[in-house]
Amino acid sequence: MEGITEEERASIRAASQEVSLQFRSLIDSADVDTIKHTQHQILGRLQDSNAVLSHFNEYSEQCYAEVSGEFARKTRLLKSIKSDLDHIFTKLRSMKARLKATYPDAFPDSTTSEMLDERPDLDRPL
Repeated sequence: MEGITEEERASIRAASQEVSLQFRSLIDSADVDTIKHTQHQILGRLQDSNAVLSHFNEYSEQCYAEVSGEFARKTRLLKSIKSDLDHIFTKLRSMKARLKATYPDAFPDSTTSEMLDERPDLDRPL
């Protein structure tokens, strides 16, 4: 604020004080107190919620630590089973192909197999 004279500073200060007084007259102190009280209540509720969530997070972390090893073992088991089944089905497909090449009449064609297969289609909606 260089180049401003002392009179200009005084007039700016007076104008600032006048604007401040006008704003204070627009605001009702009871309304401000009500807003403060409401904000205080909200703060309390948020702090309570934060405490509950923190407790839940700690509990969840403890439960996860208890079961994570079991999940890892079961996941490895399922992957192993899937690998074994993939291997079995690959072997079955190759055996079926060899049998079909050796005995072509042993496996009906697709139209006949659809007529013979009376199992319900589980993928079709009811």
